Amino acid sequence: MNLARSFNNWRKYRQTVNELGRMTDRELRDLGIGRSDIPYIARKAAN
Repeated sequence: MNLARSFNNWRKYRQTVNELGRMTDRELRDLGIGRSDIPYIARKAAN
């Protein structure tokens, strides 16, 4: 069970990073997110 949960968390992390990474700087700025914040936000979304 723990392995499956870890895999799902990793998938959520990667999906969030990919989606935010595709956004323009202006779109991110409108959301109040900087490019350097993406990994942190993705980790929070995955947990």
